[in-house]
Amino acid sequence: MSDHLHTTDAATSPREAVAAALEGRMLLTHPFYRRWEAGELTTAELAEYAVHYRAFEAALPEVLADVAAGLRASGDDAVAELVERNLADELGRPEPHLALFDEFAAALPERPRATVPGPAASSLAATYRALAAESPAAALAGLAAYETQAAAIADSKGDGLRRWYGMDAAGTRFWDLHATLEADHGEWAVEALEALGADTDVVADAAQRAADAWWSLLDEREAEAALAA
Repeated sequence: MSDHLHTTDAATSPREAVAAALEGRMLLTHPFYRRWEAGELTTAELAEYAVHYRAFEAALPEVLADVAAGLRASGDDAVAELVERNLADELGRPEPHLALFDEFAAALPERPRATVPGPAASSLAATYRALAAESPAAALAGLAAYETQAAAIADSKGDGLRRWYGMDAAGTRFWDLHATLEADHGEWAVEALEALGADTDVVADAAQRAADAWWSLLDEREAEAALAA
C-alpha cells in the first residue's frame, strides 16, 4: 500500500480531488526531472528513459479507446467525445505521437542497453490499463493526474534538450507538441470527470495510484543511475 495518502474531506470537486492527490507528487519536483532541467543527466540516462517512458506512450491510445467505448456503452456520449478528441490527437495530430516519440529516441546520441520496459514502466502501463478496466471515472482521474501537469513537464524537457544536449527541432518535436496539447488534454479529463459527477473518493484514489506509478518510474531511473555511478 502506498505511503502517499491524503484525505479528500476538503475535496468538493474532481478538480480538487486530483490536486490533493498530487501533493508531494508533482513530477517536476522529482530529482530526475530536476537533473534533466539542469542538464545533469547523461545521454545514456536519456536513452534508457526513452525505452521506459515509451511503455506509457504505447499504452495510451488503448486506454483512451477503452474509456471512450465504456462511456459510449453507458450513454455518456458527450463525455466520450472529450476522450475521443484526446485519442484523435494521439493517433494523428499531426501524426501518431508514438512515431514522434520514436523520433526523439532516435535523435539521442546513445543507444540504450535496455530493450524492454523495466518493472516500474511496465507497472505504470498496467496501472492505466487497470484503471480503465475499473471505470471511466477511475481512468479519467488517472489521466488527469498526469495530463494536468504534462504541458509544463513537456515544455521543461524540450527546453532542456535544446539547451544542454543540442537537440534540434525534429528531436524535440514530441515534447514541443505536448507542451501545447497537454493543457487541453488535462482540462478535457477534468471536464469529463465533472460532467460524470464522479465521486471524489474514486477520483482521489485513482489519481493517487497514477501519481505514485509515475513517481516510481522516476525513482527507478534514479536508482539505476546510482548503481551506474
